[in-house]
Amino acid sequence: MDLAYLPSPSQGVWHLGPVPIRAYALCILAGIAAAIWLTRKRWVKLGGNADDIFDIALWAVPFGILGGRLYHVITDPELYFTKGQHPIRALYIWDGGLGIWGAVALGAVGAWIGCRQKGIKLSAFADAMAPGLVLAQAIGRWGNYFNQELYGDRTSLPWGLEINKDGVHGVFQPTFLYESLWDLGVMAVLLLVDRRWQFHSGRLFALYVALYTAGRGWIESLRTDHANEFFGVRLNDWTSLILFLAAVAYLIATRNRPEPENRTGKSVPPTPEPADSSEGSSKQHA
Repeated sequence: MDLAYLPSPSQGVWHLGPVPIRAYALCILAGIAAAIWLTRKRWVKLGGNADDIFDIALWAVPFGILGGRLYHVITDPELYFTKGQHPIRALYIWDGGLGIWGAVALGAVGAWIGCRQKGIKLSAFADAMAPGLVLAQAIGRWGNYFNQELYGDRTSLPWGLEINKDGVHGVFQPTFLYESLWDLGVMAVLLLVDRRWQFHSGRLFALYVALYTAGRGWIESLRTDHANEFFGVRLNDWTSLILFLAAVAYLIATRNRPEPENRTGKSVPPTPEPADSSEGSSKQHA
């Protein structure tokens, strides 16, 4: 009998009276809180106003959640809109199903709106946010553990994950755990690179995209959950490949871009020139 290093969770939902408290939602909220905390620390260190991050997050977070859900539903419509399915379930975000690239794309629209209101360049905010974003992903992936979803093939590895849900029982590859650990590693690399070379102009965000998609590509190949495929390759693998190439191309194209005066993206007011003392003296004696 296989022994799972990670046992299946005893439950993923708790009830406070009639109100369900879902572990998946708690993991997403914890990830958002961690991202805001880390981004705020980095923003202040760069000379920005801490309140900027909260104000931008008020736009970016709702847009990101909506975008993540739309990406999932659009790329897997048969889960909701084919015969025998229930279209209303497309709104059940607590059941899982948030596509990271939909979240990033629409979240960027929300962030752009917030940045415009603050007079901040989106690229500057993206660089400050990149480590926090991948930290949020690392935490949010544990929601898949509580939902017992997104696992790989059966395995006898000592770190296998026990699944006991919907008639499925056994020990499987814990792909959620692999991605969570990969994300933490990406965060560490981003922080180290930025400390050493001070990436700017959206380059740190591009490095995040390149590193994350490199890991997501091999992790995706381990998963056995439903996914649409093109030429025998899962859609998320194609997305990862395209974004990886785009991120690397951007890093190469901007490798010689000069560092801006202010990495917060706000223009620095010119230093007033000192008054000419001789001119002032002559005026006093005129």
